[in-house]
Amino acid sequence: MSTALGYRSFGAADVQEFFERPDLSPGPDEVLIRVAAAGVNPLDHLLRSGKVRDLNGHLPFPQVMGMEAAGTVLALGDDVTGLAVGDRVTGFALTGVGTYAGTTLLLGESTARIPDNLPWTWAATIPVAGTTALDILDQLALPAGASLLVNGIGGGVGIALSQLARDRDLVVVGTGSTAKRDIATTTGAMFFDYTAGEVVERLRAHHPDGFDAVVDNVGGESLRAVAALAAKPETLVSVGDPSVTELGGVPVHRRLDRASLERVAELMATGRLDPHITRTYPLSRAQEALAVVESRSATGKLVIDMSL
Repeated sequence: MSTALGYRSFGAADVQEFFERPDLSPGPDEVLIRVAAAGVNPLDHLLRSGKVRDLNGHLPFPQVMGMEAAGTVLALGDDVTGLAVGDRVTGFALTGVGTYAGTTLLLGESTARIPDNLPWTWAATIPVAGTTALDILDQLALPAGASLLVNGIGGGVGIALSQLARDRDLVVVGTGSTAKRDIATTTGAMFFDYTAGEVVERLRAHHPDGFDAVVDNVGGESLRAVAALAAKPETLVSVGDPSVTELGGVPVHRRLDRASLERVAELMATGRLDPHITRTYPLSRAQEALAVVESRSATGKLVIDMSL
């Protein structure tokens, strides 16, 4: 048995509860791990709310929170290759099986070894924020010197994206709330505070010809406001709002493969990518961490550290 945080019905935060989950066994293409750390992401509360039922509406309850984790391999399915019991790994969990738990199941093809010098908490941020940022930049394939606007730069994806873009010699400009200025500017990005008003007008004054690419991490009206700043509609990319296609843009094409995880792990291990973890929480306080993310006030990454 292991303790897990999950929900037995869709709803707001009040449906969340801790319960004891029976020991899991990996299927043919699955990896059982002892969780050392788990990342906290907006998708976690979206799944709980029932707003993305195409992802989890068909799954039985209770469902466990969380989509990414790092930990030690306890057992492998028969079809999993390239990994061994005892390996330090990071990866994507099966939807509904979750990562806010003592043990969990990861997808075999979406699990990768991590370097020995990489902290568990850093490794737990690789699957979502790290590989999303990598996928965006590979998808855009911008040349050195190109300009990139990151709408909502202060969260996990935005901070990772800014650093990887800087590594490719791109000119990064980001928007965010006042509280996120310092973390954004540490990545080398120019920052525009959207709480000061007329942010689109100020961005246009700074880049009258628009940006070579615009990446949106916010969605909704904020996405629509910055869409016109993309020099070409097809260089408008949204991380989480599928309505971007109505504006001529595209969603980020996610790969979720082992090679991408390994690339991001190497970037972290060599000091080229810092996930900027601003706070860690024990599992017993995971609901507090998720509440911060759900309120959209999180800066950088929040992580559940099982050692606390």
